[in-house]
Amino acid sequence: MKRIFPGFTYGPGPRTGCWWDETIAAPDWPVLDQPVQADVAIIGGGFTGMSAALHLSERGCRVALLEAQTPGWGASGRNGGFCCLGGAKTSDAALTREFGQEAAQDYRLSECAAVDLVDQLLHRLNIDADRHSKGETMLAHRPRDAERFKHEAEQMARNGEPEPTLIKAADLAGHGMNGPFHGALTTPVGFALNPRKYLFGLAQAAMAQGAQLFQQSPATTLQRNGMTWRIDSPRGSVTADSVIVATNGYASEDVPGWMAGRYLPSQSNVTVTRPLTDAEIAAQGWHSDQMAYDTRNLLHYFRLMPDRRFLFGLRGGLMSSPAAEARARRRNRRDFEQMFPAWRDVPSENQWSGLVCLSRRRVPFVGPVPGQPGLFAGFAYHGNGVAMGSYSGRLLADLALSIKPELPYSEAMSTLPPRFPLGRLRRLLMPAAYLYYGIRDL
Repeated sequence: MKRIFPGFTYGPGPRTGCWWDETIAAPDWPVLDQPVQADVAIIGGGFTGMSAALHLSERGCRVALLEAQTPGWGASGRNGGFCCLGGAKTSDAALTREFGQEAAQDYRLSECAAVDLVDQLLHRLNIDADRHSKGETMLAHRPRDAERFKHEAEQMARNGEPEPTLIKAADLAGHGMNGPFHGALTTPVGFALNPRKYLFGLAQAAMAQGAQLFQQSPATTLQRNGMTWRIDSPRGSVTADSVIVATNGYASEDVPGWMAGRYLPSQSNVTVTRPLTDAEIAAQGWHSDQMAYDTRNLLHYFRLMPDRRFLFGLRGGLMSSPAAEARARRRNRRDFEQMFPAWRDVPSENQWSGLVCLSRRRVPFVGPVPGQPGLFAGFAYHGNGVAMGSYSGRLLADLALSIKPELPYSEAMSTLPPRFPLGRLRRLLMPAAYLYYGIRDL
């Protein structure tokens, strides 16, 4: 496998201390140790792959899914648990310029449909994932950001999205969101959850429908043999009519080679405190159950969870090594203390990091791989993989069966993503990008 970060990034170090691991045990999937025949093979056991496996197996398909590590090891088992609007990191104006108004509107409709899909799956499959929050709240870290909230609310109305709620700075404390903010915009779409419980709920349902799930079975080679595909793993192989690549930020440059340069992993760091006491919550004045994030490009995201632990995360981390991981965790803790000073003495019992995935167009890609019949891929959710990854898996299941998707499927998502410059050295682009966005956040 050819990956663009050092080996430390893909080992146990960054996810050591992940809180979600303590909330539910991982299922014990078998290791692929023999030849297997399938209708559709899936590389990657996160939200995208598991959603695809579920929807395919429910239609009677023989499904074989290969997870390189253990269940829940990647981003789907270590993210912040925000099921919300998102997936793209570009404006409506930019989407419209590049793809046209209809495609831009279809994409925004897909973001709402993605949240609805997760909601339906939780209810239909009876998955208890510690759900809370009525929508999501964006908090202005500068006065001018609060001013533009009104325009964003108007744009959402034009897109046909649910009407948001504007909250003035003076009213934030009354909403239980006291902090260094200048106003808020609450969108009534989305909710927070335990991502590991949700992922394993999907896995259990897929297995009940006959899907074969394999752990510690990395896809080392992928090749077309006549009318079928063959995936080799260290101890076994899968032959299938179609293949779905669902590795996102943990992808390899050579499985398949088409992926090379089309995705850019970026680090995200999370910390979770011990349960807060009533007195501590009152001292800070944050008692809202809303999942929230600020208006920075290099944003902070946070929420008070049902057990009264506080989750706080931020984008960042340019290097990957034990020392760099320690620095990133210190920075996360520093920002947490600055934003919530009353909790300065509350320990962070759990800290970890993982990779989100970007595309050069800043829009997810979901579709067939050109010139490779029966090969499909979904990636680049820009830190919003709970909803958009699940949604992409559903779309990919339809596409693998040559079914026109019933759900919104924008041209913006199906357009071939261009490669980043610098090839395998493309993460060298990140320091300049972080500096640029850091200056814009001032």
